[in-house]
Amino acid sequence: MRSIPSSLLVTLMLTCTALQAEEESAQPAAAPTAAIDEQSRQLEQRLAQSEQLRSEQEASSAVQLQRLRQENQRLRLQLKESQAQTQPRLLSEEQTWFALGAALSLVSVLFGALLRGSRKTRREWIN
Repeated sequence: MRSIPSSLLVTLMLTCTALQAEEESAQPAAAPTAAIDEQSRQLEQRLAQSEQLRSEQEASSAVQLQRLRQENQRLRLQLKESQAQTQPRLLSEEQTWFALGAALSLVSVLFGALLRGSRKTRREWIN
């Protein structure tokens, strides 16, 4: 029988133990089922609470939305009533400026006629 070198035997033993350690670490460690059950119960309770909060928020937002729509409708009615009560302007801004210009022209012509007086002679420039 041939003897196997000791270095080969040591290498073989180290690789076998390394492979065995990898197999053991690859398998998940068995957790106690009681802890898992407790955690799942807590998660279910949190889920139920969050669902309840969400439904309450949806209900409150629906009520708030309805209230805002009613307020908006009431304000629109008030706007229409106030617009109906105000009388339209007699003249627009451009028409107002035109009327002021015409009135100023008329006043200046009348003022010039009054200053001229009853003189019938023409004044001529002396050359």
